[in-house]
Amino acid sequence: MAILILALVGGAALLGPLLTGDPDVPNYTNSLVPPDSAHLLGTDEAGRDLLARTLWGARISLGSALLVTAITAVTGLLMGVLSGCAGGVLDTIVSRLIDVLLGLPGLIVTLAIVGLLGPGFLNLTIAMSATGWAVLARLARATSRQTMHLGHVKAARMAGASLGRVALEHVLPAAASGVAVVATLGIGEVVIALAGLSFLGLGAQPPTAEWGTMLADARQTLAYAPWQILGPGTGLVATVLAATMLSEALRDVTSPGAGH
Repeated sequence: MAILILALVGGAALLGPLLTGDPDVPNYTNSLVPPDSAHLLGTDEAGRDLLARTLWGARISLGSALLVTAITAVTGLLMGVLSGCAGGVLDTIVSRLIDVLLGLPGLIVTLAIVGLLGPGFLNLTIAMSATGWAVLARLARATSRQTMHLGHVKAARMAGASLGRVALEHVLPAAASGVAVVATLGIGEVVIALAGLSFLGLGAQPPTAEWGTMLADARQTLAYAPWQILGPGTGLVATVLAATMLSEALRDVTSPGAGH
């Protein structure tokens, strides 16, 4: 079910914009038209088709969330494995950096970075990528240290295998499974965070079709045109639900007791 929902959202993000026109061009003669056969989700105050904007918004929102998740997952995995395998001074430095990032409110750090770089979806993506890897690095480090003490890993080291080979063949795969589960679960959180900060004006800027900005645009006329939240609201709920279900499925597959 999770894969099906993600496939539908992903397909809408990839193929939907090819079937619609420019979602940012206003047409004030069609302002606030309720859903009908011509506009399945209605139009907004500027007369823009909300179905087209929702499909384009899926590409921006989901694409950015996947980009942030990929960057944070790879960064956290590599930093955690490097720290857990190397030990010594490097482990101490990485551990202190992780502690500092986890000790600071992630949202506050993200807002500070966006404040320095300026509002915009690219800057928001950079800010979230810079702060989101710490929890994954801590998980990867803990897994790496446990794996390094396993019997077959110690035997490989005693047989002359280099630390780099042990890290690539034994430690990295073990740490990657746990990081993948947590990172997948975080996709929904990233989507919500991106949409929420765009809603506040710190992410995508009008008239860009993005789910957060669409919800922000609907505030003024929501009382008498509630259909404006159907597209972005459904997209956000479906993405978060699918990411949560997929994460649980990955956890079941990668857990030691899977299949029993």
